[in-house]
Amino acid sequence: MAFEGAEIWRGGVNTWECDEMGHMNVRFYVAKAVEGLTTLAALIGMPDAFRPEATSTLLVREQHIRFLKEAHAGAALHMVGGVVEMGESEARLVQLLIHSNSGDIAASFQTVVTHVTARDGTAFPWSERTRGLAAARTLAVPEKAQARSVSLEPVTSTASLARAEDLGLLRIGLGAISPQECDVFGRMRPELFIGRVSDGIGGLVGPMRAIVAGHAPNKPARTGGAVLEYRLVQLGWPRAGERFELRSGLASADGRTMRMIHWMLDPETGKVWGTSEAVAITFDLDARKVVPIEDAARQALMATAVEGLAL
Repeated sequence: MAFEGAEIWRGGVNTWECDEMGHMNVRFYVAKAVEGLTTLAALIGMPDAFRPEATSTLLVREQHIRFLKEAHAGAALHMVGGVVEMGESEARLVQLLIHSNSGDIAASFQTVVTHVTARDGTAFPWSERTRGLAAARTLAVPEKAQARSVSLEPVTSTASLARAEDLGLLRIGLGAISPQECDVFGRMRPELFIGRVSDGIGGLVGPMRAIVAGHAPNKPARTGGAVLEYRLVQLGWPRAGERFELRSGLASADGRTMRMIHWMLDPETGKVWGTSEAVAITFDLDARKVVPIEDAARQALMATAVEGLAL
């Protein structure tokens, strides 16, 4: 199936981009979306937006992602995109990562960017030229890219280090940002948030997957997990050498999915770098299908859920 929108990226999946689940890791979906953003920026009159000498750039403030079809090593992929809407200095973009040989959507992205000064990140209005070029690249959000299990309403974050302690949120990550994890302007690259969550998620979901599998009528021999939908909100951009701490918890569970919240915090100051919401499943690695959450499993999971946990 052909989708509307300009082609903004084309490539494939490398073996080293795949994780223990046998499919491309979430960080590389985001990395490819950000790479595609450079082409989309050029199409709206900002070809230098991501070069070291740029005076203005696009700052990724939020992403909504739906993971729709697995991508394995060797898969051929391409991406199309366009502009959904544009405000004074902000825009919502849509990007579709597509399996080139079948036409199936691997993942969709609604990406909110702000037009900012490259060095200090100060927002300022779009040029009339960019507005005109963006109008020619308008693209409606297709049904498969629309939010399904998460809200895209504006949010005021409730995250803080003190509140993470009060709620007893599990620490799933702790470390520092390296120079190679930063963009040409010295800010943490967008894929690092979801990537660091992926690195540490086993500490949170391992016991939960065991509960789901333990109550399944047909107990899978091997289980893993997969994220169906994600909302990431960037509130700060750490630079090389700055530290981070990830605090996470289960917010809810239903008959199929678990909804988790992740906070990325500065352990020194308590500053919030970002928050995210993920809707995930337990995955039978041999059957390559969802393991349903039986009532007994859901009750056990909800006993560990953190009441009121949100972005």
